[in-house]
Amino acid sequence: MLLRDAIYDFLTHCEVGKYQSKKTVENYSHYLRRFERFAKPKTDVSRITADLIRDYRLHLHRTPMSGQGITLNIKTQQYHLVALRAMLKHLQKNDVATLSPEKIELPKVPGRQVEVLAREELEAMFRTIDGAKRNGARDLALLHLLYSTGLRVSELSNLNRKDVNLVSREFRVIGKGRKARIVFISETAVQFLKDYLNLRDDNYTPLFLSNSNRSNVKSLFGEERRLQPQAIERIVRNIATEAGLVKKVTPHTLRHTFATELLRNGADIRSVQEMLGHSSITTTQIYTHLTNRRLKEIHEQFHK
Repeated sequence: MLLRDAIYDFLTHCEVGKYQSKKTVENYSHYLRRFERFAKPKTDVSRITADLIRDYRLHLHRTPMSGQGITLNIKTQQYHLVALRAMLKHLQKNDVATLSPEKIELPKVPGRQVEVLAREELEAMFRTIDGAKRNGARDLALLHLLYSTGLRVSELSNLNRKDVNLVSREFRVIGKGRKARIVFISETAVQFLKDYLNLRDDNYTPLFLSNSNRSNVKSLFGEERRLQPQAIERIVRNIATEAGLVKKVTPHTLRHTFATELLRNGADIRSVQEMLGHSSITTTQIYTHLTNRRLKEIHEQFHK
Protein backbone atom coordinates (compact mmCIF):
# COMPACT_ATOMS: atom_id res chain seq x y z
CA MET A 1 0.00 0.00 0.00
CA LEU A 2 1.30 3.44 -0.96
CA LEU A 3 1.82 5.94 1.85
CA ARG A 4 -0.62 8.46 0.40
CA ASP A 5 -3.33 5.76 0.24
CA ALA A 6 -2.56 4.64 3.78
CA ILE A 7 -2.94 8.21 5.07
CA TYR A 8 -6.25 8.65 3.26
CA ASP A 9 -7.52 5.32 4.62
CA PHE A 10 -6.47 6.20 8.17
CA LEU A 11 -8.04 9.68 8.10
CA THR A 12 -11.27 8.20 6.75
CA HIS A 13 -11.24 5.66 9.58
CA CYS A 14 -10.75 8.46 12.14
CA GLU A 15 -13.69 10.43 10.75
CA VAL A 16 -16.29 7.77 10.02
CA GLY A 17 -14.98 4.79 11.98
CA LYS A 18 -13.96 6.39 15.25
CA TYR A 19 -16.19 9.50 14.94
CA GLN A 20 -13.32 11.75 15.92
CA SER A 21 -13.81 15.49 15.77
CA LYS A 22 -13.14 17.53 12.66
CA LYS A 23 -10.28 19.28 14.48
CA THR A 24 -8.64 15.98 15.44
CA VAL A 25 -8.80 14.73 11.84
CA GLU A 26 -7.37 18.04 10.60
CA ASN A 27 -4.48 17.78 13.04
CA TYR A 28 -3.74 14.17 12.06
CA SER A 29 -3.82 15.20 8.41
CA HIS A 30 -1.39 18.08 9.02
CA TYR A 31 1.09 15.87 10.87
CA LEU A 32 0.89 12.94 8.46
CA ARG A 33 1.14 15.09 5.33
CA ARG A 34 4.44 16.40 6.65
CA PHE A 35 5.70 12.82 6.94
CA GLU A 36 4.35 12.10 3.44
CA ARG A 37 6.33 15.02 2.01
CA PHE A 38 9.46 13.80 3.78
CA ALA A 39 9.12 10.13 2.78
CA LYS A 40 7.58 10.83 -0.67
CA PRO A 41 3.89 9.94 -1.36
CA LYS A 42 4.73 6.98 -3.62
CA THR A 43 6.69 5.28 -0.86
CA ASP A 44 5.19 1.92 0.03
CA VAL A 45 4.35 1.58 3.73
CA SER A 46 6.37 -1.64 3.79
CA ARG A 47 9.44 0.55 3.24
CA ILE A 48 8.88 2.53 6.45
CA THR A 49 11.83 1.48 8.58
CA ALA A 50 13.43 2.44 11.88
CA ASP A 51 16.16 4.24 9.90
CA LEU A 52 13.57 6.29 8.02
CA ILE A 53 11.89 7.26 11.31
CA ARG A 54 15.27 8.23 12.78
CA ASP A 55 15.93 10.53 9.81
CA TYR A 56 12.40 11.94 10.07
CA ARG A 57 12.90 12.75 13.76
CA LEU A 58 16.07 14.62 12.86
CA HIS A 59 14.13 16.44 10.14
CA LEU A 60 11.43 17.47 12.64
CA HIS A 61 14.03 18.63 15.11
CA ARG A 62 15.52 20.94 12.47
CA THR A 63 12.21 22.14 10.96
CA PRO A 64 11.54 25.85 11.59
CA MET A 65 8.12 26.95 12.81
CA SER A 66 6.11 28.87 10.23
CA GLY A 67 7.05 32.56 10.21
CA GLN A 68 9.33 32.19 13.22
CA GLY A 69 13.06 31.87 13.66
CA ILE A 70 12.81 28.85 15.95
CA THR A 71 12.41 25.14 15.30
CA LEU A 72 9.49 22.92 16.26
CA ASN A 73 9.33 22.43 20.01
CA ILE A 74 9.51 18.96 21.56
CA LYS A 75 5.77 18.80 22.21
CA THR A 76 4.96 19.54 18.56
CA GLN A 77 7.49 16.95 17.42
CA GLN A 78 5.78 14.47 19.72
CA TYR A 79 2.37 15.22 18.16
CA HIS A 80 3.80 14.31 14.73
CA LEU A 81 5.10 10.99 16.00
CA VAL A 82 1.88 10.19 17.88
CA ALA A 83 -0.06 10.65 14.63
CA LEU A 84 2.38 8.43 12.78
CA ARG A 85 2.15 5.72 15.44
CA ALA A 86 -1.64 5.86 15.30
CA MET A 87 -1.60 5.33 11.54
CA LEU A 88 0.87 2.43 11.80
CA LYS A 89 -1.27 0.84 14.48
CA HIS A 90 -4.30 1.08 12.17
CA LEU A 91 -2.31 -0.51 9.34
CA GLN A 92 -1.08 -3.29 11.60
CA LYS A 93 -4.63 -3.97 12.76
CA ASN A 94 -5.62 -4.42 9.13
CA ASP A 95 -2.73 -6.81 8.43
CA VAL A 96 -0.80 -4.36 6.25
CA ALA A 97 2.94 -5.02 6.40
CA THR A 98 4.73 -2.02 7.84
CA LEU A 99 6.89 -0.90 10.77
CA SER A 100 5.54 -1.83 14.20
CA PRO A 101 4.24 1.32 15.97
CA GLU A 102 6.07 0.23 19.13
CA LYS A 103 9.33 0.85 17.26
CA ILE A 104 8.69 4.59 17.40
CA GLU A 105 9.80 6.02 20.71
CA LEU A 106 8.27 9.33 21.73
CA PRO A 107 10.54 12.13 22.94
CA LYS A 108 10.28 13.00 26.60
CA VAL A 109 8.67 16.39 27.12
CA PRO A 110 8.76 18.66 30.17
CA GLY A 111 5.85 18.32 32.58
CA ARG A 112 2.80 20.26 31.47
CA GLN A 113 2.38 23.61 33.19
CA VAL A 114 -1.19 24.44 34.14
CA GLU A 115 -2.15 28.09 34.58
CA VAL A 116 -5.03 28.80 36.97
CA LEU A 117 -6.70 31.95 38.26
CA ALA A 118 -6.77 33.04 41.88
CA ARG A 119 -10.16 34.03 43.25
CA GLU A 120 -9.24 37.73 43.27
CA GLU A 121 -8.23 37.49 39.59
CA LEU A 122 -11.59 35.94 38.74
CA GLU A 123 -13.42 38.66 40.66
CA ALA A 124 -11.40 41.33 38.87
CA MET A 125 -12.51 39.90 35.52
CA PHE A 126 -16.14 39.80 36.62
CA ARG A 127 -16.00 43.41 37.87
CA THR A 128 -14.59 44.62 34.56
CA ILE A 129 -17.78 43.72 32.69
CA ASP A 130 -20.79 46.06 32.54
CA GLY A 131 -23.68 43.65 32.96
CA ALA A 132 -26.26 46.33 32.12
CA LYS A 133 -25.28 46.16 28.46
CA ARG A 134 -26.29 43.25 26.26
CA ASN A 135 -22.71 42.35 25.40
CA GLY A 136 -21.76 42.69 29.05
CA ALA A 137 -24.63 40.44 30.13
CA ARG A 138 -23.55 37.88 27.52
CA ASP A 139 -19.90 38.01 28.57
CA LEU A 140 -20.75 37.68 32.27
CA ALA A 141 -22.95 34.67 31.54
CA LEU A 142 -20.23 33.20 29.33
CA LEU A 143 -17.48 33.60 31.93
CA HIS A 144 -19.58 32.27 34.80
CA LEU A 145 -20.69 29.27 32.73
CA LEU A 146 -17.08 28.41 31.82
CA TYR A 147 -16.00 28.70 35.44
CA SER A 148 -19.02 26.82 36.78
CA THR A 149 -18.87 23.86 34.40
CA GLY A 150 -15.29 23.48 33.14
CA LEU A 151 -16.57 23.32 29.55
CA ARG A 152 -14.17 23.29 26.64
CA VAL A 153 -14.52 26.34 24.40
CA SER A 154 -15.91 24.24 21.51
CA GLU A 155 -18.49 22.70 23.85
CA LEU A 156 -19.61 26.16 24.97
CA SER A 157 -19.83 27.42 21.40
CA ASN A 158 -22.00 24.45 20.37
CA LEU A 159 -24.57 24.95 23.13
CA ASN A 160 -28.14 25.75 22.15
CA ARG A 161 -30.74 27.46 24.33
CA LYS A 162 -32.81 24.30 24.62
CA ASP A 163 -29.78 22.32 25.86
CA VAL A 164 -29.43 24.12 29.17
CA ASN A 165 -31.94 23.35 31.92
CA LEU A 166 -31.92 26.38 34.22
CA VAL A 167 -34.33 24.71 36.65
CA SER A 168 -32.45 21.49 37.37
CA ARG A 169 -29.15 23.34 36.79
CA GLU A 170 -27.64 20.57 34.71
CA PHE A 171 -27.38 19.57 31.09
CA ARG A 172 -25.83 17.05 28.75
CA VAL A 173 -22.87 17.97 26.57
CA ILE A 174 -21.09 16.06 23.81
CA GLY A 175 -17.33 16.35 24.26
CA LYS A 176 -14.24 14.92 22.59
CA GLY A 177 -14.74 11.63 20.77
CA ARG A 178 -18.52 12.24 20.77
CA LYS A 179 -18.48 11.30 24.45
CA ALA A 180 -21.52 12.53 26.39
CA ARG A 181 -21.39 13.75 29.98
CA ILE A 182 -23.55 15.66 32.43
CA VAL A 183 -22.37 19.07 33.64
CA PHE A 184 -23.78 21.10 36.50
CA ILE A 185 -24.32 24.85 36.76
CA SER A 186 -23.95 26.99 39.86
CA GLU A 187 -26.86 29.18 40.99
CA THR A 188 -24.74 32.23 40.23
CA ALA A 189 -24.13 31.14 36.64
CA VAL A 190 -27.84 30.39 36.22
CA GLN A 191 -28.76 33.91 37.30
CA PHE A 192 -26.34 35.52 34.86
CA LEU A 193 -27.65 33.28 32.06
CA LYS A 194 -31.21 34.34 32.87
CA ASP A 195 -30.18 38.01 32.84
CA TYR A 196 -28.59 37.59 29.42
CA LEU A 197 -31.48 35.63 27.91
CA ASN A 198 -34.00 38.14 29.26
CA LEU A 199 -32.25 40.85 27.24
CA ARG A 200 -32.53 38.79 24.05
CA ASP A 201 -35.43 39.69 21.74
CA ASP A 202 -34.89 36.80 19.33
CA ASN A 203 -35.79 33.12 19.11
CA TYR A 204 -32.47 32.04 17.71
CA THR A 205 -31.16 28.59 18.56
CA PRO A 206 -27.58 29.30 19.77
CA LEU A 207 -27.13 30.02 23.46
CA PHE A 208 -24.49 32.69 22.81
CA LEU A 209 -24.73 35.08 19.89
CA SER A 210 -22.24 37.26 18.09
CA ASN A 211 -23.21 40.83 17.24
CA SER A 212 -21.91 40.61 13.70
CA ASN A 213 -23.21 38.66 10.76
CA ARG A 214 -20.30 38.68 8.37
CA SER A 215 -22.06 36.47 5.85
CA ASN A 216 -24.98 38.93 5.63
CA VAL A 217 -27.22 35.88 5.42
CA LYS A 218 -30.14 35.56 7.78
CA SER A 219 -31.48 32.16 8.74
CA LEU A 220 -34.55 31.17 10.69
CA PHE A 221 -32.53 29.72 13.56
CA GLY A 222 -29.70 32.27 13.67
CA GLU A 223 -26.94 29.72 13.12
CA GLU A 224 -24.83 32.33 11.33
CA ARG A 225 -24.83 34.36 14.56
CA ARG A 226 -23.45 31.56 16.77
CA LEU A 227 -20.48 32.78 18.83
CA GLN A 228 -17.50 30.84 17.50
CA PRO A 229 -14.60 29.48 19.63
CA GLN A 230 -12.16 32.07 18.28
CA ALA A 231 -14.52 34.87 19.28
CA ILE A 232 -14.98 33.39 22.76
CA GLU A 233 -11.21 33.18 23.18
CA ARG A 234 -10.88 36.82 22.12
CA ILE A 235 -13.59 37.92 24.56
CA VAL A 236 -11.93 36.14 27.49
CA ARG A 237 -8.50 37.49 26.56
CA ASN A 238 -9.78 41.08 26.28
CA ILE A 239 -11.61 40.91 29.62
CA ALA A 240 -8.46 39.63 31.33
CA THR A 241 -6.44 42.47 29.81
CA GLU A 242 -8.99 45.07 30.90
CA ALA A 243 -8.93 43.57 34.40
CA GLY A 244 -5.19 44.18 34.55
CA LEU A 245 -4.12 40.53 34.51
CA VAL A 246 -0.63 40.07 33.12
CA LYS A 247 -0.89 36.32 32.59
CA LYS A 248 -2.34 34.78 29.44
CA VAL A 249 -5.98 33.88 30.12
CA THR A 250 -8.00 31.63 27.82
CA PRO A 251 -11.27 29.69 28.19
CA HIS A 252 -9.09 26.68 29.04
CA THR A 253 -7.61 28.65 31.96
CA LEU A 254 -11.11 28.76 33.44
CA ARG A 255 -11.43 25.01 32.85
CA HIS A 256 -8.13 24.49 34.71
CA THR A 257 -9.35 26.74 37.52
CA PHE A 258 -12.62 24.80 37.78
CA ALA A 259 -10.80 21.47 38.12
CA THR A 260 -8.18 22.76 40.53
CA GLU A 261 -10.74 24.30 42.89
CA LEU A 262 -12.72 21.06 42.96
CA LEU A 263 -9.63 19.10 43.97
CA ARG A 264 -8.49 21.69 46.51
CA ASN A 265 -11.91 21.59 48.13
CA GLY A 266 -11.87 17.82 48.57
CA ALA A 267 -13.35 16.35 45.39
CA ASP A 268 -11.90 12.97 44.43
CA ILE A 269 -9.96 12.79 41.21
CA ARG A 270 -12.30 10.22 39.60
CA SER A 271 -15.25 12.60 39.99
CA VAL A 272 -13.24 15.47 38.52
CA GLN A 273 -12.22 13.22 35.62
CA GLU A 274 -15.88 12.53 34.89
CA MET A 275 -16.90 16.18 35.15
CA LEU A 276 -14.13 17.23 32.76
CA GLY A 277 -14.89 14.43 30.31
CA HIS A 278 -11.35 13.03 30.30
CA SER A 279 -11.06 9.55 28.79
CA SER A 280 -7.98 8.79 30.90
CA ILE A 281 -7.37 9.71 34.53
CA THR A 282 -3.75 10.37 33.54
CA THR A 283 -4.96 13.56 31.87
CA THR A 284 -6.74 14.67 35.04
CA GLN A 285 -3.64 14.03 37.12
CA ILE A 286 -1.96 17.15 35.68
CA TYR A 287 -3.89 19.06 38.36
CA THR A 288 -2.66 17.05 41.34
CA HIS A 289 0.70 18.81 41.52
CA LEU A 290 -1.16 22.08 42.06
CA THR A 291 -3.25 20.68 44.88
CA ASN A 292 -0.17 19.03 46.38
CA ARG A 293 1.51 22.43 46.37
CA ARG A 294 -1.43 23.87 48.26
CA LEU A 295 -1.25 21.07 50.83
CA LYS A 296 2.45 21.79 51.29
CA GLU A 297 1.68 25.47 51.93
CA ILE A 298 -0.90 24.49 54.55
CA HIS A 299 1.57 22.07 56.16
CA GLU A 300 4.27 24.72 56.37
CA GLN A 301 1.81 27.26 57.74
CA PHE A 302 0.33 25.15 60.50
CA HIS A 303 2.99 22.56 61.34
CA LYS A 304 5.79 24.08 63.45
